[in-house]
Amino acid sequence: MAQRRPSSRGRVRLTALAATLPLLAACSVGSGESFSTDALRVVLSQEPPSLEPCDSSLTGTGVVVRSNITEPLAERNPSTGELEPLLSTGWTSSAGERTWTFELRDDVRFSDGSTFDAKDAVHSIDRAVNGDLACNVEGYVFGDTDLEAEAVDATTLRVTAPEADPILPLRLSFVEMVPEETDGEAKVRQSIGTGPYQVDSWRAGTKLSLSANPEYWGDAPDFDRVEYQWRGEGSVRAAMVERGEADVATNLGPEDGSEELTTTYPNNETAALRMQMEQPPLDDRRVREAIAYAVPRQALVDELYQGEGEVAAQLIPPGVVGHDDDLEPWPTDLTKAKQLLAEAEADGVDLSPQIRLVGRSGQFPLIDETIQVIQQQLSGLGLDVKIEMTDTLGTVALQERPFPQDSGPYLLMIQHGNQAGDGIFTMEQYYLSEGNQSAGGTTELDEMIESASQDTGEGRQTKLEKVFQTEPKTSTQFAFIAHQRATMALAPRVSYEPNSATGDEMRLAEFTRDQ
Repeated sequence: MAQRRPSSRGRVRLTALAATLPLLAACSVGSGESFSTDALRVVLSQEPPSLEPCDSSLTGTGVVVRSNITEPLAERNPSTGELEPLLSTGWTSSAGERTWTFELRDDVRFSDGSTFDAKDAVHSIDRAVNGDLACNVEGYVFGDTDLEAEAVDATTLRVTAPEADPILPLRLSFVEMVPEETDGEAKVRQSIGTGPYQVDSWRAGTKLSLSANPEYWGDAPDFDRVEYQWRGEGSVRAAMVERGEADVATNLGPEDGSEELTTTYPNNETAALRMQMEQPPLDDRRVREAIAYAVPRQALVDELYQGEGEVAAQLIPPGVVGHDDDLEPWPTDLTKAKQLLAEAEADGVDLSPQIRLVGRSGQFPLIDETIQVIQQQLSGLGLDVKIEMTDTLGTVALQERPFPQDSGPYLLMIQHGNQAGDGIFTMEQYYLSEGNQSAGGTTELDEMIESASQDTGEGRQTKLEKVFQTEPKTSTQFAFIAHQRATMALAPRVSYEPNSATGDEMRLAEFTRDQ
């Protein structure tokens, strides 16, 4: 359950861990243009990089697009974990779960007035999964797998995978439906969809406005208009709600104030360092282990984050299929870290190359301070570590394949949210040797993941747990930090119950007027 912060808490003071560090300035974004008073006014930490539907698995895009402007065939209920029909009314499988047939609603129109049917669904799948657009959803959910999609008739869609896939409907819930006329050769900046809202205007760097979709097949949302602005500083976002200038402020930290208006809730995001393993000295496992030993994860959670989180031992949080409740976090041990580096250097490993420590501005509250704490720890080991803060596009260039070959060694701060609720999505993305965001992997892990993907029930859970137990011992691609909690501020006139999916897809139709 979401919890209102007690008003007696007062403004949180940063502890000595963070207070001893020089703070990096976060830049405010936007022109300061006022919101419209009749709109639902949302202030984000960053401007969406685009509203391309096939990139809605990116948090910066999905928080605006998913289930607001566009919709999928089915949608996972974040409270129960169940996959529920949306643009489809149901689905069945045949051929040993290799072929799935979806029955579609017959009363759905896109915001441009055109009718949604199976041909649109086929085009949406071909464009996002089988095309050459390098869509984020392709790498995140499908990898190299192509699907055969067929419109049997206007309201019947048949989808066939190369091999049996017991969770194909769940995978397809990440494919947003777009009209058949949508460009299949190039990405779009804005999207046309079937959701409760449509894009009204977007002034780059200033404001994004949505209006209620007059063609929407479901219940009309409470707010006819929604306006987004963005500010880089959490304290600024919180103050906007406090002063009545905004209704919703996302991605707040414990130091940002406005405690009487803030709500904290469980998040499905996990913060971790991904170590790029191709470049020396990070290609030596002892160096990667030393880095993992140096990360003060418990101190970060307890002191910097003020207890708003849980030390992570794996890349998925509790509640996701495959999470191992008994897996112990990697300990912080600087003596062990120094010993490993000394052993590597004695064997001829050159530890002198500068290592880039890359984070995304506004990635999560206190990201700047987190990066600085880690940099101080690694520098204390004698490593030459340089901090780089970049934007979403700059991060994606380092995060997804093909990885740059001339980048030098780098550590990348990732924030992984398993939106689907099944660990196989995380593994196919981050743990497979050829995973879209994997810098490591082994043949053994690949075989274990393939076996788990074909199983169901307790067998699937056990096999997924085994992968999470094995990866740190054989690949050591990650230095896990924390399963995070999220905080948002809500104005008194707005009612909304945040959930584990809020950070990835904040469903605007769930906001109501409180007065």
